[in-house]
Amino acid sequence: MDSITTPLFLLLAVVLSGSLTRASPLPLPLPLVQIALGTVIALVADFRFELKPEIFFLLFLPPLLFLDGWRIPKEGLLRDKGTILELALGLVVFTVIGVGFFINWMIPAMPLTVAFALAAIVSPTDPIAVSAIAARVPIPKRLMHILEGESLLNDASGLVCMRFAVMAALTGSFSLIEAAGTFIWLAIGGIAIGVAVTLSVTGIKNWVSYRLGEETGSQILISLLIPFGAYLLAEHFHCSGILAAVSAGIAMSYAEQSGQALAVTRVRRTAVWDTVQFTANGIIFVLLGEQLPQIVAGAAQVVRETGHHEPAWLIIYIVAINAALAALRFLWVWVSLRFTLFRAARKGQPFQKPGWRLIAATSLAGVRGTITLAGILTLPLVLNDGSPFPARDLAILLAAGVIIVSLVAASLGLPVLLKGLELPPEPSHQADEDRARIAAAEAAIKAIERAQHDLGEGRSDADIYADAGARIMELYRQRIDSRSKTGDAAELLRKIDRIERELRLAGLQAERDTFYRLARSRTLSDDMTRRLVRELDLLEARFAAS
Repeated sequence: MDSITTPLFLLLAVVLSGSLTRASPLPLPLPLVQIALGTVIALVADFRFELKPEIFFLLFLPPLLFLDGWRIPKEGLLRDKGTILELALGLVVFTVIGVGFFINWMIPAMPLTVAFALAAIVSPTDPIAVSAIAARVPIPKRLMHILEGESLLNDASGLVCMRFAVMAALTGSFSLIEAAGTFIWLAIGGIAIGVAVTLSVTGIKNWVSYRLGEETGSQILISLLIPFGAYLLAEHFHCSGILAAVSAGIAMSYAEQSGQALAVTRVRRTAVWDTVQFTANGIIFVLLGEQLPQIVAGAAQVVRETGHHEPAWLIIYIVAINAALAALRFLWVWVSLRFTLFRAARKGQPFQKPGWRLIAATSLAGVRGTITLAGILTLPLVLNDGSPFPARDLAILLAAGVIIVSLVAASLGLPVLLKGLELPPEPSHQADEDRARIAAAEAAIKAIERAQHDLGEGRSDADIYADAGARIMELYRQRIDSRSKTGDAAELLRKIDRIERELRLAGLQAERDTFYRLARSRTLSDDMTRRLVRELDLLEARFAAS
C-alpha cells in the first residue's frame, strides 16, 4: 500500500500548496511552500521514499522540456537569439568552469568532477519560478522572453555538461577532444531524433484522423507520449534525450500550425498539459522537501569529513555558491550587453543603453528550479566499481540550497529592482492583430457565402438560408469595420468592445446559474446540463481572453 499512498500524499501536498500560497499574506513563491510541505511530510510521516535517478529523470524531465519547447514564443526566441545563445551556452560553460573550481577549492572533500557536475546542474534557470515571484511586479515582456529562451536552451546545455562530468567521475578520465565529438553527436542526433519523432507521429496521426475520424482522448494521449518516445529513442542511440525532448516540443508547435486537430481536442489537451506541468513541477519540489532531512544528515557527515565539525558550514557553502553564481551571471550579462551595444553601434542601429538596475534584475532573475532539482537527484548512487558516489548527499543539499536561496533572493530583490523601472516601450502588435482579424473575417464571409449558396441551391426555402447567412455575415462585417478604424474612432470602438465583453460575461454567468438551478430541481438532466454548461464555458473562455 505504501507505493500507492505515498504518491497520493505527494499529490495532496501539491494541491494544498496552491491554496496555502494564495492564502498567505506574503508573496511566497509556490516552490518554497511545496518544499516546506514536503519537509513536514518527512517529519510527520516517515515514508522513506527511495528515488531511483534514472526513473526520476525519465518521468519528469521529458514532458517538462517538451512543453517548454512547445509553448515558448518563437518570435521572441528568434528576435533575441544572439542574447539568448550567449546566456544559454556561453554563460553555462563560464558557470561550470568558474563555479566548479570554486566549489572544489572551497570543499576539498568534493572531487573536481563532482564539483563540475554540481556547477553544471545549478546553471539552468527557471522562468516559471521567476514569473511566480514577480506576479505583483510584472517582468517586462521582452526580458521574460529572453529568460524563457535562455531557460529552454540552458536546460539542455547544463544537463549535457552534467552528463560529461558524471561520466568523468564514473570512469576517472576525461578527454576534451572526445568530449567535443560526443557533444556534437549528442546535440545533432538528439535534435534530429526529436524533430523526426514529432513530425512522423503527427503526420501519421493526421493521416489516420483524416480517414477514420478524430478521437480526442487518443490525440491527447499521443501528445503525452511523444516526449517520452523522443527521449527514449535518442537515449537508445546514445544521443541527448534532453535535446530530443526540447526539439520535439519546438517541432510540435510548428506541426500544430496545420490546424487539423479539432477545437475540442485543443481545448482539452491544453487543460491536460496545464495539469501535467503543475503536477510535475509540484511533485519535484515536494519530493525535495521530503528528502531534505535525509539529505541534510548525509551532507553533515561529509562536512565533518572536511574538518568542519559544525553543520552551520553547510549554510556558508550554500551562500557562497549563490554569491559566486550571482557574480558570474552579473559579469556575463554586463559583458554580453556591452558586446550587443557595440554590434548595434557598428551597424548604425538605434539603441538605448540600459541602466544597472536592469542588468541587476536580469542577473537576479536567474532563479534555479525544477530542472536543477530533477537533474541533481539523478546523480548515480554508486561508481562503476560499486563504491558510493562521492559527496552525493552534499551535492544534492547544496543544489537544493541554491534553489531555495535564489528563490528567496529573487522574491525580495526583483520587486525592488523592477518597481518604477523605466524601460524602452514594447513594440505594439495591435496593427498586426487587426490585419489578421480582418483577413480572417473576410475569409469567413466568403466561406459563408459559398456554404449558403450550396446549401440553399435548388431548395424552395432558399431564402431562409440567405437570411441565416446574412445574420452571420453581419457579425463579421461589424468586426471588419471595428478593426479598420484608426485614432479616436478605434479607441472608442475598443472601449465599446470592453463594455460589451463585460455584459456578455454577466449574461453567461446568469445562464449558467439558471442551468444549474434547473438541474438541482431535476428539471434538466445531467447530460443536458453538462453539454449546455460546456458551451457557456467555451464562450466565456473566449470573451475572458479577448
